[in-house]
Amino acid sequence: MLSDCDPVMLNVCKESTCEEVGMTTEYRKIATASMAVLATVLMLNGCGTKDGAAQKPPAGPPEVGIVTIKAQRVALTSELPGRTVPQLVAEVRPQVSGIIKKRVFTEGSDVKAGQLLYQIDSASYEAAAASARAALARAEATLGTVRIKAQRYQELVKTRAVSQQDNDDAQAALKLAEADVAAATAAVETARINLAYTKVTAPISGRIGRSSVTDGALVTANQAGALATIQQLNSIYVDVTQSSSELLKLKQSISSGLLTKDSAAAQARVRLRLEDGSTYPHPGTLKFSEAAVDPSTGSVTLRAVFPNPGQTLLPGMFVRALVEEGVNEQAILVPQRGLTRNPKGEALVMVVGAEEKVEPRPVKAVRTVADAWLVSEGLKPGDRVILEGLQKARPGTPVKAVPFGSKPAEGAAAATAQPGAAVPAQPAKK
Repeated sequence: MLSDCDPVMLNVCKESTCEEVGMTTEYRKIATASMAVLATVLMLNGCGTKDGAAQKPPAGPPEVGIVTIKAQRVALTSELPGRTVPQLVAEVRPQVSGIIKKRVFTEGSDVKAGQLLYQIDSASYEAAAASARAALARAEATLGTVRIKAQRYQELVKTRAVSQQDNDDAQAALKLAEADVAAATAAVETARINLAYTKVTAPISGRIGRSSVTDGALVTANQAGALATIQQLNSIYVDVTQSSSELLKLKQSISSGLLTKDSAAAQARVRLRLEDGSTYPHPGTLKFSEAAVDPSTGSVTLRAVFPNPGQTLLPGMFVRALVEEGVNEQAILVPQRGLTRNPKGEALVMVVGAEEKVEPRPVKAVRTVADAWLVSEGLKPGDRVILEGLQKARPGTPVKAVPFGSKPAEGAAAATAQPGAAVPAQPAKK
């Protein structure tokens, strides 16, 4: 196409094309230079950020939550298993044989001592009582005649009106008649007692259970099976067991002075925890402990008595008794979360030493008291035990001790501005 053009125009076109080519090359050079400058700026900004991060001040020692140990007065208790036992139990049995005519009590009700429970057919016993009274009357009548004869013979023998043998026989007959009267009197009393036994009464006051017989049943005197059982529930016993080893430790603690008995209380107080986990509202007192150890279980039985006004406690219930052992006037308690175990199973706590460095401290944990351990060796009042931040509390490392449960300190309100950071705009002054 250029060959068809005018030579003059051809030259102009060539010059124009060359100028366009030259301008395009110039633009490419400028664009390349701009990209190089931009990359340099980005690299410089990146280097500046790393340098700024490297120039931040080092962080301080880690914070740990501590608790300061204080000696305190603690009443120590033992939780022992046990069962309730009625204070008084009476099994009702007949003392004479016969047919039950009527039962006159309601099963499961409260009865009073002397209250009529069963009525046994008394016809035969009434007849026996009448016969005994008749025999007594006959014996008394015979005694009167014999006594008069014996008195007469005693006077006549002095004048030899009767022989001495006749007088001796009269005196012997008098004594025999007196013995017959005594025997008849005893028979009358026996008949009266048997007649009274036809009324079976309650020997004690309490709650009576179910009846084992009904009306019309034949019962015998002193039979093996009880007619009913009465239990007194106004107060109730609780028998608990304690191992002999624990009892020895308790005696050693008291003798060494580690534990002291409460002088205000004459007897040790006991509280109960029922089967559903609730606490029985009425405290009891420890009455006695067995003088011998059960060889089959190696334990000693302790008995406590509890008031039972609402009859909440029933015989045979399983309970747990909290028995007060004594008072430790200088007890050292450590929260359970602050105590750990080493591979040997020994108790260990981490404390903050005088130079604010972590120190491992082996201790002797005796027992738990609520949510804390009772420590007998290894700690003293004023020691600072670490409870929080144990993962950062390595032995020998410095830490910052703060009270356990306090909020961490807040940081500065604003950070120092870094190069290239945005600066908030200031309001223009009018």
